[in-house]
Amino acid sequence: MDTVVSVKNLVKKYKNHAAVDDLSFSVKKGEILGLLGPNGSGKTTTINCILSLLDFDSGNIKIFGKSMRPDAYSIKQKIGVIFQEVAVFDELPVYENIDYFCGLYVKDKNTRKSYIKDAIKLVGLEKFEKYRPKQLSGGLLRRLNIACGIAHKPELIFLDEPTVAVDPQSRNNIQNDIKKLRDHGATVIYTTHYMEEVEELCDRIIILDNGKIIASGTVEELKKLAKTKTKVVEGPTLNDVFLELTGKALRD
Repeated sequence: MDTVVSVKNLVKKYKNHAAVDDLSFSVKKGEILGLLGPNGSGKTTTINCILSLLDFDSGNIKIFGKSMRPDAYSIKQKIGVIFQEVAVFDELPVYENIDYFCGLYVKDKNTRKSYIKDAIKLVGLEKFEKYRPKQLSGGLLRRLNIACGIAHKPELIFLDEPTVAVDPQSRNNIQNDIKKLRDHGATVIYTTHYMEEVEELCDRIIILDNGKIIASGTVEELKKLAKTKTKVVEGPTLNDVFLELTGKALRD
């Protein structure tokens, strides 16, 4: 299986504090990798370094076998990013929002039209093409945000907390959308605080704390690491594992 993302010995410091401390991992083609960790664990810093949005002190990052740099536009065209904050134009209807973001990468009008149609169908916004963002529910707005990030058919997709503050039905629909992206051949790096989402979606999970990987593996492999003191009839949940490995203290 081809390696899409390779991170080796990544270090990012703020003054004397290492936000990312000698981090190494890889992501295979067609994989959904879950990136978990408490606040301040280094998740966002790691993603920003991978995307070349942030300089790092040492280490090596390769995407599709090539070194990632701020001017690596041939690589960036193959990447889709959906941040936690919804980033769409309030004055543009759904279709035109997707058209704008897709047009940053796809210049041929006929190809772009086909891609937009595919994106709208994938996230289930067929009935809302003429709606403006303020007319959409929170769940539909999140799905528009996803459509804008994936309409150009990226091979690598970063999803940062895509289901935050949405109802269970919308969360389920978004999870199904993400599975479809994987089924269509995309590789996904997924950050979330919802343990049930990780169990449902991710092929493999990395847990970060204090800038280091403290555990990685499949859901079942991670559950074997849990040493919970409370007797659990059906075995530990992923939430048990997370708390066992990162501790229960509140994080800023």
